[in-house]
Amino acid sequence: MASTSTHEASYTSSNPLSYDVFLSFRGVDTRENFTDHLYTTLVTHGFHTFRDDEELEKGGDIAADLSRAIEESRIIDS
Repeated sequence: MASTSTHEASYTSSNPLSYDVFLSFRGVDTRENFTDHLYTTLVTHGFHTFRDDEELEKGGDIAADLSRAIEESRIIDS
């Protein structure tokens, strides 16, 4: 069973936040069910939420892009 942990990212003026929430996906089951519903609810309520299938550029440096998105997020859910 997957575990969920929430961490608040530290905020400094040199580290502006791009996202309110960073969601981490682990496979099709969570992506198309719970996590998709969570993402939709967060966005509906005005939270700027990172989701890799919408935010990552195909062919880009995925590791660097994910790391940057995590650093620029207020809440991380994995």
